[in-house]
Amino acid sequence: MTVEIHDGTGWRPVCDWEALVPGRGVAVLVGEEQVAVFRDRGGAVYAVGNRDPFSGAFVLSRGILGSREGVPVVCSPMYKQAFDLRTGSCLDEPTAPDGSAAEVPVWPVRRKAEGDGKGTGDQTGDGSARAVPGGRRRHDIDDWRPEDPGFWRETGARVARRNLALSVLSEHIGFSVWSLWSVLVLFLGPEYGIDAAGKFLLTALPTALGAVLRLPYTFAVAVFGGRNWTVVSALLLLVPTVLAGVVLEPGVSYGTLLAVACVAGVGGGNFASSMANINAFYPQRLKGWALGLNAGGGNLGVPAVQLAGLLLMAVAGTGSPRLLPLVYIPLIALAALAAALRMDNLTALRSDRRAMRDVCREPHTWIMSVLYIGTFGSFIGFGFAFGQVLQVQFHDHFDTPVKAAGVTFLGPLLGSLVRPVGGLMADRWGGARVTVWIYAAMAAGAAAVLAASRRGSLPLFVTGFVALFVLSGIGNGSTYKMIPAIFRAKAGAEVASGADPEAAEQRSRRRASALIGIAGAVGAFGGVLVNIAFRQSFLASGNGEAAYLAFLAAYAVCLVLTWAVYLRPSDRRLPGV
Repeated sequence: MTVEIHDGTGWRPVCDWEALVPGRGVAVLVGEEQVAVFRDRGGAVYAVGNRDPFSGAFVLSRGILGSREGVPVVCSPMYKQAFDLRTGSCLDEPTAPDGSAAEVPVWPVRRKAEGDGKGTGDQTGDGSARAVPGGRRRHDIDDWRPEDPGFWRETGARVARRNLALSVLSEHIGFSVWSLWSVLVLFLGPEYGIDAAGKFLLTALPTALGAVLRLPYTFAVAVFGGRNWTVVSALLLLVPTVLAGVVLEPGVSYGTLLAVACVAGVGGGNFASSMANINAFYPQRLKGWALGLNAGGGNLGVPAVQLAGLLLMAVAGTGSPRLLPLVYIPLIALAALAAALRMDNLTALRSDRRAMRDVCREPHTWIMSVLYIGTFGSFIGFGFAFGQVLQVQFHDHFDTPVKAAGVTFLGPLLGSLVRPVGGLMADRWGGARVTVWIYAAMAAGAAAVLAASRRGSLPLFVTGFVALFVLSGIGNGSTYKMIPAIFRAKAGAEVASGADPEAAEQRSRRRASALIGIAGAVGAFGGVLVNIAFRQSFLASGNGEAAYLAFLAAYAVCLVLTWAVYLRPSDRRLPGV
């Protein structure tokens, strides 16, 4: 592979691609002109005149490569002026000592593989060199600057959207596998010999394992890369689906069902790795929308598997539960293949493996984790338990699995669809402000469910529960928007104290990604608590009223906590959260 420069008449080879050391430059001759050629660490190649207009020396090829506010620059080794590698303009002084404009010529440049007639990297409209995507491997991206408007417009937005779409697909299937047993327990009739308490335990175990796995799944993105881990995590979903397809039949032991149900927790880990990865792709102004869309698309896996179960019951009856997990096997293979072919790894995210340790010492980590217990813990816990609650508490109306399945998907569906709305609301009004109002509404929703339970009012009961699903979905989006906003505010404080803006921004993205993983893991344990609360309430009193009281109290605590830390007027209040 060679590097070519256009001299006005045609493309001329000037050096081998391998001769360009990332982060360094070389001097080449184009006719009688000395040209400095640079290759940055992202694989982009630039060519500018080698003469420094301030000293007159031909030394720019020995300059220091870097960036200033997202602009790629080379700093002269003589007097340290910085020159924009895209336009040649000096960013420090407008005029050279001789009175001429302080700028260097920019040459169109490209790299060309052997036998390639076109080369890679066309000219830009103004004749300057366009950044050439390269890197050590095809799916690695070293240079990622989402806060740079020019970079985002020309390259970043397209790449981020592609990775977001494939991330949603993989996470969606992961959620379906994770919540598979919320549907399968409806198939387990008297011939399986499992009571209501035993079924609540079958749904609690995958919730618990999914919560535990979210921490290592987040760390796996930093170790292996977002694209690589998406492929691996998707393929792991084959384990619980195949096992469930094999063992589900009357006569199987309860212990075997507990073990297989627990393995379905691998689907819960996908959310954490997906969110940590996508967070790094998007600029701050779009994080609420992007994270909401990513999570909402994933959350739709819950109603999707419930609708698939309802369809299966309608077509094949309740005697063939093993067909449901087997349907997902080709979908899992498709998601893994798509991720392998079209997703990317951000090496900046992968290079810092200490972010998880750093955020564990950050008090906001545990505050946000508690808040996410209230929103996501409610969403996933209710999603797993709602069908069983209806069958136990309103058995006269839901005496068959089909009747229960015909209602249970509605809440998770609406809660998933509105999650991006929560992110958009947080982008506009602030995550903390939206979250505090959501908790006030959720407390009212829990009170309505409690009143409906005491009166035996099914319409009010279902309406209250669906409202809780919708509100928790909006809250999921608003709380996750708060996470990058917290670290962006801290980065602003660091810059004000003299820190390098680019380094502070990178730390902000890495720590936000790590906290997203931790909050996702702790929040998922809220789903375990919901199922345990229901189990103990029904064992003790035959109804869920004690659980509904506990939910109301928890929402009140989260409301006060959000206001006290993020909204109460104080010198320590973080701006923009």
